[in-house]
Amino acid sequence: MKGTEHWIKKGDVKLFLWHKPSPAPSPRGTIFFIHGSSMAGQPTYDLQVPGRPHSSAMEYFAERGFDTWTMDNEGYGRSDKSRPINCDISNGADDIEAGSRFILERSRHKKLMMYGISSGALKAAKFTERHPERVARLALDAFVWTGEGSPTLVERRKKLPEFQARNRRPIDRAFMRSVFDRDHPDTAERSVIEAFATAVLELDDSVPTGTYVDMCAKLPLIDPVKISVPTIVMRGQFDGIASFDDLIEFYRRLPHPDKQFSLMEGISHASFQQKNYMSVYHILLSYFTMPEPVYRG
Repeated sequence: MKGTEHWIKKGDVKLFLWHKPSPAPSPRGTIFFIHGSSMAGQPTYDLQVPGRPHSSAMEYFAERGFDTWTMDNEGYGRSDKSRPINCDISNGADDIEAGSRFILERSRHKKLMMYGISSGALKAAKFTERHPERVARLALDAFVWTGEGSPTLVERRKKLPEFQARNRRPIDRAFMRSVFDRDHPDTAERSVIEAFATAVLELDDSVPTGTYVDMCAKLPLIDPVKISVPTIVMRGQFDGIASFDDLIEFYRRLPHPDKQFSLMEGISHASFQQKNYMSVYHILLSYFTMPEPVYRG
């Protein structure tokens, strides 16, 4: 399926967007996928792995009637890397503001379906706090709220002074493998891990430190009471980024009655690259195709 690249400006910052449209004459919605801390948009959401059906999430959802978009946040992939900043969560939400404005100006839909994973979920949630009028439904995968009880963040905080001392951190193939091995072994095929690592490293050999600093030292960044749109919280069974109790309390405080919490069996952190990725797609497609209620009290 053919995609098209687009370039936008956030002030003087140039940002890259990638679009795969639905072949349907009347798309059922527009999805904006937001990437995490250590990889750009296309490797995460348009990953091509021979012999792996529906490896590209963008193509899967486009084939089911959605226009699909992703972007590289500032400091990642093809987007601008020139400013001497660490590109934190708030800055990422600024990127989403610019990207969403561009997408909605070209869409037949007035609001976006928004999906974010890990720090991308934090960025998507922060953007939704600021601009709920642009979000139809919000999906938060591998999300963390306060960080309490997170084994991943306990380990990551050991390097916090190093992250605070510079704006970028190096990544390599060993690091990319560790994303899949740190929580629970064998949740992802080795061939998929290697293909994912190759795609990520073709674009970046270092990434910003800002999201790691925020997740280690500044949580909570999101007030669930301010998330006023339909929301699903998606947690992998083995994901160490957040404790179950932390996410349940966040979910409990979400004010919109149309909300779901989904515990995903056999999943660790990078859900779209896991062996059970089709169940993740199913959960997300189900929520994004939820019929509008005919009665609201």
